[in-house]
Amino acid sequence: MSFVHVIRHGKPAAAWGESDADPGLDQIGHAQARAVAEAILALPLARRPARVVSSPLRRCQETAAPLALALGVPVEVDPRVGEIPTPAALSPAERPAWLREAFAGRWDQIRGDLDYVAWTEGVASALREHAGAAVFSHFVALNAAVAVATGTADVMAFRPDHASLTTFAIEGERLILLEKGREAQSQVL
Repeated sequence: MSFVHVIRHGKPAAAWGESDADPGLDQIGHAQARAVAEAILALPLARRPARVVSSPLRRCQETAAPLALALGVPVEVDPRVGEIPTPAALSPAERPAWLREAFAGRWDQIRGDLDYVAWTEGVASALREHAGAAVFSHFVALNAAVAVATGTADVMAFRPDHASLTTFAIEGERLILLEKGREAQSQVL
């Protein structure tokens, strides 16, 4: 059995829907990134990741940087663990309402131009391919992974806090939820 650790990015310098479409971390977010790196480095050697993978977005890459530096490895970028794609017909200003609607339902009910059940499977597939890694991702992608691992159809499986660490085991093609990360009220909702 192998493990994959999925970390939600630290607190960004701007909330979604604001002017910066790809914000980095604010001062608190940088402190969270250092703290989660320390927590991961304190894991038993058998569970400690040897690779660091990140969403393409700055807030994830900046959260991943302290761990990658400590491990002496590059940050590998994988768009499959990135943000849920917004339907092409929606403006950035319409994204928050679309997400709120999505969070209230099931993956197969999300309106848009993707098969969002298939998108969840893509996130889970990426995590299985990154066995032995720390993967820095997003609120919705973490919910997708938990949904696949637990077999739930609900979009909102839990509320991962900024820089929270969720651990999965990988057994063949199965993604198994071992421990959800710290939950908190999030700016997402």
